[in-house]
Amino acid sequence: MKKNILRLAAAFLAAWIPGAHAALNVFATVPEWGALANELGGDKVKVYVATTALQDPHHVEARPSLIARARSADLVVATGAELEIGWLPLVTQQAGNPKIQAGRPGYFEATSAVALVGRPVRLDRAEGDVHPQGDPHIQTDARNIGRVAGPLSAKLTELDPGNAAYYADRLKSFNDRWNAALARWQQKAAPLKGVPVVVQHKAFTYLIDWLGMKEVAALEPKPGIEPTTAHLAEVLAILQKAPAKMVLRAAYQGDRPSQWIAERAHLNAVVLPFTVGGTEGAKDLFGLFDDTIDRLLKGAS
Repeated sequence: MKKNILRLAAAFLAAWIPGAHAALNVFATVPEWGALANELGGDKVKVYVATTALQDPHHVEARPSLIARARSADLVVATGAELEIGWLPLVTQQAGNPKIQAGRPGYFEATSAVALVGRPVRLDRAEGDVHPQGDPHIQTDARNIGRVAGPLSAKLTELDPGNAAYYADRLKSFNDRWNAALARWQQKAAPLKGVPVVVQHKAFTYLIDWLGMKEVAALEPKPGIEPTTAHLAEVLAILQKAPAKMVLRAAYQGDRPSQWIAERAHLNAVVLPFTVGGTEGAKDLFGLFDDTIDRLLKGAS
């Protein structure tokens, strides 16, 4: 009888203590952080990703379906640095979920773990998609994924301390695999050092820095502003004096500007996944960088 009572008491507590068995509901704004949350959280998290790799992360509609997902979230994992400024605050406010508001324990920004570059000297929306805190596209440098992993794991542990040992084991396993892959990627990408490239949108600053490439021009006159034919002609003139090997664009971008310049400057037009799911080969975080480096090496040849 006593054992039965204890079992019933345990069952009652499991049913009524928040998070006793339920997985943490994670609302990730972009695919890379959704993938990282899955790597670190395993079966202790249930991840919803608000966008796809074929969407421009700057411009997302605050749809009712996103608000509904945020309403039941335990944790929002955002890029931050105002990447989602046009839609995420509206989603979290409309959700009415106090746990996930900015500054609360259920809100995490990946850029808080990385030293940002590209802070603008002039804050003016006429300059295009400017980010006052610096360039938010940190996921293009594989080293930054590793830098975010520890703080994100710590956040999962903070919200779900009963599974602290599980999260610690997942983090160690991920770090071991990631560091081994990082060494492999850097060795494989060695021929890319010093290779001059053109970018369609200034979204590859961290990637170019990591691999030691050289950005010689950008097709957009200002970030997020579609280039005119006149501006592309100016870029073409620059490339006649300082040739590049390839022009890079993210999978979510249209190809008109890069194809225009590639044909006239005799460059290889290279589509990069930019995030998980951007290409067939970028099915997870490891595939993201496998495929990115393979595409760059092919473009440089």
